[in-house]
Amino acid sequence: MGENYPDILTVKELAEYLKMKPVTIYKLSKQGKIPAFRVASSWRYKKELIDKWLIEESKKNLSSEKK
Repeated sequence: MGENYPDILTVKELAEYLKMKPVTIYKLSKQGKIPAFRVASSWRYKKELIDKWLIEESKKNLSSEKK
């Protein structure tokens, strides 16, 4: 992606990056379905881990479609 994003993303930045609504990002974070960590009461996301997570989720979807 040609857009510049920081190494650590906020909920708003991640929602923009993934083209999702912030409420969905909060939901995935609380459920432990997306790599996240908390700083005080705020969620943060390491961009490198999000990119790896996207690849792994894509692989899961591809393998489940083959069955």
